[in-house]
Amino acid sequence: MAKISILGCGWLGFPLAKALLKKGFSVNGSTTTSEKISVLENAGVRPFLINVTLSDLEASGEGSLDSKSVPDIIETFLQESSTLIIDIPPKLRGPNKESFVGKIELLIPFIEKSFVENVIFVSSTSVYGEQNEIVTEESPLNPDTESGKQLVAAEQRLQSNTNFKTTVLRFAGLIGEDRHPVKFLAGRENLDNPEASINLIHQEDCIGIILKIIQNDSWNETFNAVTPFHPSRSTYYGQKAADLNLVLPKFNHENTSVGKTISSDKIETILNYTFTKPNL
Repeated sequence: MAKISILGCGWLGFPLAKALLKKGFSVNGSTTTSEKISVLENAGVRPFLINVTLSDLEASGEGSLDSKSVPDIIETFLQESSTLIIDIPPKLRGPNKESFVGKIELLIPFIEKSFVENVIFVSSTSVYGEQNEIVTEESPLNPDTESGKQLVAAEQRLQSNTNFKTTVLRFAGLIGEDRHPVKFLAGRENLDNPEASINLIHQEDCIGIILKIIQNDSWNETFNAVTPFHPSRSTYYGQKAADLNLVLPKFNHENTSVGKTISSDKIETILNYTFTKPNL
């Protein structure tokens, strides 16, 4: 049975782990909260408590692994896995903020000495910054946020390493049954960029695309992962608020709208992927 390690079994990583189990994979999964260890275990995922910090990789594992050293824990987490999925977000705010690039650099030596051949790195379309044009994977990277800048650097560190193959997935705004930006926008006024296109992707398609990459052995690639559905912000969020019986958001139409439209053509052509939530 092929084994996959998922670093970060959170909102996306945990349902991804369950989907991989259904496909017949064995899954090692990490979490930063001890309360979730039993949740992962009950789902059939081998759990590891791993907190990636610049001072060290603070980790403990299941059962007898507690007595092992930190390097041993990480090595066990990666043990016998041919694929590693990195799905940990940059946390660059608050008193405990650390360099995200530094964390990735800390992980790379562990990957190099493991049997991992392939890495999927979950990135973001924030690496493109704001611009008024259609964006493809070949578009220049021009991040205008600190998290976007660090994601670019992390992508480069991983993809330039020849000890393993890295596919980068640049996800647009993530939505799901329990997560939708309209809940934050409902009732707000004077919102900017009413005519800008939406760039979103549903959790089900995030998982479907990752499964397709693994199935097709699509390594050393970069993909924009965004649903090919781009109505204006005012049209989409107004309709979505009405559908959910929320107070309609109000947009400011006086200023010129700014915003990119992200192309997912490569996902559809190279991976031959069909989106399951085409209208979000």
